[in-house]
Amino acid sequence: MADEAKAKGNAAFSAGDFNAAIKHFTDAINLSPTNHVLYSNRSAAYASLHQYDAALSDAKKTVDLKPDWSKGYSRLGAAHLGLHQYQDAVSAYKKGLEIDPNNEALKSGLADAQSAASRARAAPPPNPFGDAFQGPEMWAKLTADPATRVYLQQPDFVKAMQEIQRNPSTLNEYLKDQRVMQALGVLLNVKFKAHGGDDMDIPEADSPPPPTSSEPAKEDVKKPEPVPEPEPMELTEEEKEKKEKKDQALKEKDAGNAAYKKKDFETAIQHYTKAMELDDEDISYITNRAAVYLEMGKYEDCIKDCDKAVERGRELRSDFKMIARALTRKGTALAKMAKCSKDYDPAIEAFQKALTEHRNPDTLKKLNDAEKAKKELEQQEYFDPKLADEEREKGNEYFKQQKYPEAVKHYTESLRRNPNDPKAYSNRAACYTKLGALPEGLKDAEKCIELDPTFSKGYTRKGAIQFFMKEYDKALETYQQGLKHDPNNQELLDGVRRCVEQINKASRGDLSPEELKERQAKAMQDPEIQNILSDPVMRQVLIDFQENPKAAQEHMKNPMVMNKIQKLVTAGIVQMQ
Repeated sequence: MADEAKAKGNAAFSAGDFNAAIKHFTDAINLSPTNHVLYSNRSAAYASLHQYDAALSDAKKTVDLKPDWSKGYSRLGAAHLGLHQYQDAVSAYKKGLEIDPNNEALKSGLADAQSAASRARAAPPPNPFGDAFQGPEMWAKLTADPATRVYLQQPDFVKAMQEIQRNPSTLNEYLKDQRVMQALGVLLNVKFKAHGGDDMDIPEADSPPPPTSSEPAKEDVKKPEPVPEPEPMELTEEEKEKKEKKDQALKEKDAGNAAYKKKDFETAIQHYTKAMELDDEDISYITNRAAVYLEMGKYEDCIKDCDKAVERGRELRSDFKMIARALTRKGTALAKMAKCSKDYDPAIEAFQKALTEHRNPDTLKKLNDAEKAKKELEQQEYFDPKLADEEREKGNEYFKQQKYPEAVKHYTESLRRNPNDPKAYSNRAACYTKLGALPEGLKDAEKCIELDPTFSKGYTRKGAIQFFMKEYDKALETYQQGLKHDPNNQELLDGVRRCVEQINKASRGDLSPEELKERQAKAMQDPEIQNILSDPVMRQVLIDFQENPKAAQEHMKNPMVMNKIQKLVTAGIVQMQ
């Protein structure tokens, strides 16, 4: 039980959750109060939170329980150093070196303590980056951030950060190292945007080591006061082996990423597979391999990996974005495999599930594309001109029997079978007209004309609907357009005659007060009439017709003005005497 609590504490410490680490170590101490390693680890956790008094207490307990263990003196020295008790820190580190003269951590701590003691008499000049690199919280922040946590496994990066911590003025020497810049962003709470796509979890290549400055170091530069770094937790053999495997898995992943970028997919798969074998607690290895299979066109293998990633991710309670990525990748593979409209259903379902995990714009676009492709395939699969003609004929029979709703049903089915048949639109427009559904009928008539501009029936349907809607000028224009294609069509000629009669009736002032009021009210809802009446030029023209007959005669010579006046007359807005 104590080992289990200790393992949880180590994991929390590695993740930067020091409060949780302290809780777990305390649980372990309650179960095993004489275990010196537990006090040592809790001392490091307290030091990471700057709780140096508690760290000192645990460090003293560690030394009491195990006086011949050098790590205890390292903890003791770090706690004294954090409390600015420099001479006590020096003594603690020296005692540790008496036990283990070659211990690098003790040597480094002693050097820091002695340096701090020598500078204690004079305050160092302020440094703009001094606070950012001070103390164990620097390592805590770098450990807690996912991006910089990986860099802590790289010795050259750790060495560079230690050098900057000792002397922040050396930061300029490392500005070309992107890892250092990213670490600086984490320490200063500045967000740096990562490069690369969203699909592959591929980190940027490590920057080359920075060049050594050619200028000699200035001797008079005063170093900031050092503070203790949290040392690694004491790990069991099993924990050490597990950590080594995780480190090796990350190296395999990096190698797989590099191969993927070079389009060497077979090599990438080998590396990702090896990473999966070494560490089964990181589903990014599975999703990356799925991405490779997707690129290779091995869609079934991709889907299997995605399902495995989702299942394992749920068990591990992985980041919901990782789950969403696996589902999106699965949906992409399913969409590429689709051969008929029904094949898109599982792809659409996968995209929808991904969006419930994480609403990503790329996933949303893929969902919309899949739904659009499904609809287009459904139309293609349903297309059958022969069956469309049969349905249209059934509609004609119902129309003759004045069973207009039934006729509409068959015309609609005809259009589903063949959406490019102008006759079906024309016939359904006639049904809508009989049923009084004039807006629907007008829409069908316009679609009929769009599909076949030479089909005169489309113009007669549209003109009749506009006439019933008492839009006589628009109906007249429709009939006249139809006559351009069929000059001798009697229905179109009759439509023109009826429209002219209604327009002349308004011009003569033969409308009853009720008809005039109705026509004016309808006209005021027409955007075209509204634009004419709001036109300053036309308003002046109307004033001239009332007050300046000579100017009105000049306006009459302008065809555009006369056309607008005629529209107002037809609408009942203006009456000519």
